Amino acid sequence: MQLSSILLSIVSLTILTNPSDARKITYSKRSSSSPASAQVLAFNNLGFTGSFNEVSNLDDIYSDTCSCAINPAPVNFTGPNAPLNGEVSVHFRGPLILNKFAFYVSDNFTNGDSSSGAWNRLSYYDAESQTSQNVTFLNNEGENSTCLGVGLSYANSDASAAAQSSTILAADSELVSNQEISIFSNISCGSSGLGNDCGIYRSDIPAYHGFFGTTKMFLFDFQMPNETSVPDWTANYNMPAIWLLNANIPRTAQYSSNVNCSCWRSGCGEFDIFEVKNNTASLVNQLFTTIHDYQGTDDIESGLQVNGYIPRDTENSMVGGVSFDSNGSAYVWLSNSTTFDEVISASDFIAWTANDKEVTDQLSSVPVAGASSSKKSSGASINDDSFYTRLFISLFSMFVWFT
Repeated sequence: MQLSSILLSIVSLTILTNPSDARKITYSKRSSSSPASAQVLAFNNLGFTGSFNEVSNLDDIYSDTCSCAINPAPVNFTGPNAPLNGEVSVHFRGPLILNKFAFYVSDNFTNGDSSSGAWNRLSYYDAESQTSQNVTFLNNEGENSTCLGVGLSYANSDASAAAQSSTILAADSELVSNQEISIFSNISCGSSGLGNDCGIYRSDIPAYHGFFGTTKMFLFDFQMPNETSVPDWTANYNMPAIWLLNANIPRTAQYSSNVNCSCWRSGCGEFDIFEVKNNTASLVNQLFTTIHDYQGTDDIESGLQVNGYIPRDTENSMVGGVSFDSNGSAYVWLSNSTTFDEVISASDFIAWTANDKEVTDQLSSVPVAGASSSKKSSGASINDDSFYTRLFISLFSMFVWFT
């Protein structure tokens, strides 16, 4: 292996162990029993009363003195699905091909109640017909900041680079390992500012609202083929994922080196829908569902994972999604019966998710005591002692391998 490849491998391992990285360090806490294969994964009692810290200032972001500040007055949240009842953005990591996407809301849909409210489609993308309604494709190809990381940009038609304006993702565009794309609505944010509609965000990015609502649903038709295009020392090699973030996170700093530059560490919300968490032979075809906030845990990096997995099909398209009902039940499923109609009845949805192979976890009603202490308020760019341990292990492993 050439020296340049060796150095890139070390850099990739370093990135994977950075505790300020909201996406790439998502270790899972599991119960003592082995996760079971399922077609439906669910959380009951999702949502609690809590708060998070919002970014109040971005200063000199393209200089060595780059810094961020947080508002001393926390943002409070409560109710079903909170804090994920706020606006969220949708994120994808390769190897992945997106065929269809849709976003729905409902007035009062309740899982198991066929007489509850129908789902109404507000956003839609179809790769084959090149239909795009209330959808904006972005990627991480913007300017790099020493404390914020790389900013958002419009994605070009195959998501390989930045575009000058909003562009529809072409059919059969395949994201490779560690390559990401995100979807926001097509509703532009107002000006950046504390208390404004999108809060503080980077002034040089395309800034859009996410997808709103307490009772909401996202549908996907997608492929997760085995990686064939990049070397196996690539970060997140052959670990595809689809997940939701509080929309404020990517508009400021999805992968920052300073925890004050994002509301993620303080618990504003992440929901991993379908995620390969380990590329070893026994786990690379298992898709897990995890929440990252402080409901039931003080470990935001690990979060809480449903103790089951959905099998990853590497040969065929998979169709399914995630729903958040009006009572705080979140369902993740795969079903070939899933449709992308403009209106979906409660009874049709219930039929999609009526599967004997279901794993459900009941969540605590309150955050773990102490969750609002140092982990939420620390402003250090790296404040986790285990970071150095993991980095040493990674580099030592590289040394042993090369020698």
